[in-house]
Amino acid sequence: MLVLGIETSCDDTSAAIIDSEKGIISNVIANQNSVHAKYGGVVPELAGRCHIENIHEIINGAVKEAKIVLSDIDLLAATQGPGLVGSLLVGVNAAKGLAFALNKPLIGVNHLEGHLLAIFLQEEVPFPFLALIVSGGHTDLYVVKDFGDYEILGRTRDDAAGESFDKVAKMLGLGYPGGPEIQKISKSGNPTAIKFPRPLPNKKSMDFSFSGLKTAVRTHLEKRASGKIEEFSIPDIAASFQEAVTDVLVSKAMSAAKANDLDRIVVTGGVAANANLRLKMTEAGEENGITAHFPKPVLCTDNAAMIALAGLKKYQRNPDLGNDYFELDAKANLPLTDCKEQ
Repeated sequence: MLVLGIETSCDDTSAAIIDSEKGIISNVIANQNSVHAKYGGVVPELAGRCHIENIHEIINGAVKEAKIVLSDIDLLAATQGPGLVGSLLVGVNAAKGLAFALNKPLIGVNHLEGHLLAIFLQEEVPFPFLALIVSGGHTDLYVVKDFGDYEILGRTRDDAAGESFDKVAKMLGLGYPGGPEIQKISKSGNPTAIKFPRPLPNKKSMDFSFSGLKTAVRTHLEKRASGKIEEFSIPDIAASFQEAVTDVLVSKAMSAAKANDLDRIVVTGGVAANANLRLKMTEAGEENGITAHFPKPVLCTDNAAMIALAGLKKYQRNPDLGNDYFELDAKANLPLTDCKEQ
């Protein structure tokens, strides 16, 4: 079965073709970094406009790269939420138009489910396992019991980890997106130079909080500018901040895995591409008898291949879902449980 996936939840326009037997055939992604860079973050209205400009070219690019024609597609899958509603509408409506024209089934996919299943595009991970979704909009812990069966353990109470990377990068005068910029400059910095706080809202809770850490960086920069404290270099500040975020993510993930008697952790989402997080999570896992799995960096960021896979798994569980796409709509706030079959 050939599946066309479409992903437009935020600022990446992506289309992919996967084969149910062979895996990824094409995965085309167009980012909008140059559009949003001067603002230091995503501007929703601009993101939606860029998706409108890009969507048809990206879909055609994925089809061409897969060396097929549109009529060869058996199933369509599109992100319906959560995300920026203007961006989501572009992908959902493009998918609905194609489904109608091709007379093919269409599945609406929760973006978070896509991240949870991205690892299966490269390897099989036995159920159950702990999953940490860490991205620009989410920092969530789930127990993944099976395809379509997910239990939320904790989430961020304020800023997501990726969002804090972007905001701190802006404070430091670095580029956008902030995660790669901070990782890059941190290579020449000392991660122990500044002891930024490791925010843990409640040691018994699996929730996260990064707003206090972000504020600590701002306070440090203000004191630095006024000459009240020693003037550490920007690489030192970036490395120390990155280390604090990593420590929190690793600590919470390990605690959650132990509490739920799980010996496998899948780390996914855009921040999962961070080399420091991968190293520290792997090392902590080895110390605790827990295996850490990471999708390839291209599969960590928003991509349509993971949406196609999630749509395929959902369709296999309940094919009738693919016939109700006329009622499919974008939902900015879409809990993962809303995508469970009734």
